[in-house]
Amino acid sequence: MTLLLPAAAQEPSATHVGTLKVAPQKINPAKDFVGRIEAKERVDIRARVTGFLDQIHFDDGQVIKTGDLLYIIEPGPFQADNARIQGALTQAHGQASFADQQLNRAQELLKTEAGSAAMRDQRLAEQLTAQGNVQIAEANLKTSQINLDYTNIKAPISGLIGRTAMTKGNVVGPDHGVLTTIVSQDPMHVLVPVSQREFLMLKKSDRVEARNELEALIRFSDGSAYDQTGKIDFIDVSVDRKTDSITMRAVVPNPDGRLIDGQLVTVSLELAEPVEKILVPQSALIADQQGVYVFVAQKGKAEVRRLKLGEEHGISIVVEGGLSAGDEVIVEGAATLRPDAPVSTYPAPVLSTGGQK
Repeated sequence: MTLLLPAAAQEPSATHVGTLKVAPQKINPAKDFVGRIEAKERVDIRARVTGFLDQIHFDDGQVIKTGDLLYIIEPGPFQADNARIQGALTQAHGQASFADQQLNRAQELLKTEAGSAAMRDQRLAEQLTAQGNVQIAEANLKTSQINLDYTNIKAPISGLIGRTAMTKGNVVGPDHGVLTTIVSQDPMHVLVPVSQREFLMLKKSDRVEARNELEALIRFSDGSAYDQTGKIDFIDVSVDRKTDSITMRAVVPNPDGRLIDGQLVTVSLELAEPVEKILVPQSALIADQQGVYVFVAQKGKAEVRRLKLGEEHGISIVVEGGLSAGDEVIVEGAATLRPDAPVSTYPAPVLSTGGQK
């Protein structure tokens, strides 16, 4: 009779898995935000004196240079007022000259005892009054000249001018509102509201010196990219309490005038210089109640590595903690694995991380 012995327990067979050896890669992480184009300079043109609008010297939408004549308010009444005050000044000078002569005579008579101190004092008071009248007339003349100059309304900045709100023949003045608006064209600003959470993430991504390191890439509403790169030049000093966001501002060249004041655009904020980060394909990530992890092939077994993740980068994701350069992350065949399961490895095909520069 042959005695059959139980077969020896067999080791489970190793699972064939594809691995990817991770190493730091130079990437330029970017985040998209909605921004609004804003002219660097914007001026509302208003009349500073009241009168009839006599001439308009521009076409709506025209390119304007600093100092260009825009409007002329009927100058006649202001010229007449200026001439009247000029005459008053001449008269005041004559009275002052006569008062000087009278004072000199009173002083000479006082020396010969033919005059009196009271007369001398009276002539001195008259001289001071005459000098005061000259100063008043000079101030009135200066004010009149300023008002006369205000009848010629000139462009204080260069840029595009809007349509005129008033036509020839209408009365205009300081209380009649804006006549037109000029907006500068090159460069332009783009304002980007960033939530506190996203702003803190920017700082965590080695972007503390954002004004020196961040660049702004612009896309239009049709998805097309703008060919000029902006540079962050200002970060607001306080948080908007209504939106809980911080406004960042970039300066963008606008040589061809494609950017328009008030335009909504998509703004990608990215580092001017790439940084080195470890990336893993998102398909390799496994989630459970404790968080996100991957399997790493270590000495022929599947080892669990808990990850601290950063931002997405194409089909991959940035790993801020949990992996080191040279680790073999299992990217194929991990679905059936258990911790410490035996594995045999083969190099998995290298896929583009997406967005890498």
